[in-house]
Amino acid sequence: MSPHTSASLKALLNKRGFRLTPQRQTILYVFQTLPQGNHLSAEDLHQILRRQGERISLSTVYRTLHLMAYMGILRELELAEGHKHYELNSPYTEHHHHLVCVQCNQTIEFKSDLIDRIGTRQAEAEGYHLLDCQLTIYGICPEAMQRGWSRTLPEGWRCSQSQQRLQRSDRDSDSDMASRG
Repeated sequence: MSPHTSASLKALLNKRGFRLTPQRQTILYVFQTLPQGNHLSAEDLHQILRRQGERISLSTVYRTLHLMAYMGILRELELAEGHKHYELNSPYTEHHHHLVCVQCNQTIEFKSDLIDRIGTRQAEAEGYHLLDCQLTIYGICPEAMQRGWSRTLPEGWRCSQSQQRLQRSDRDSDSDMASRG
């Protein structure tokens, strides 16, 4: 569960001179109810909000994501698709890293105490206070390799695991929309 509630978000925003708008509260809720391991781009989030009947512009979504990332509520991730993705920023002890297939964009989360210790040690050596430690590893998934990456795969090809995750994500967002509706 996220350490950020509507009340804590409101207090944090007020402290920095911002208001808790209904749009910001709705966006926080989407991230709080997002299945673990899912990351949203601004466009993905905008589509979810539109399917839920929210009237919110894409530019408002971008501004809100940028603000929430700046405030440490969301983590901003650079994955394989050429644009930023976001997820809730949980306490440091729960941070994780990403292994991304550059062919099908499948993203696997993993934890590594070694990476976290290296990040902490480096930050302390330079006198920094560590807020986040992220490692993204880019590679090719086994299925893409077996099918002949990069010679024979069509543009936009996704491996079976990536397709299953997309289908689960669509089902989860549809059932969430039905339960809120």
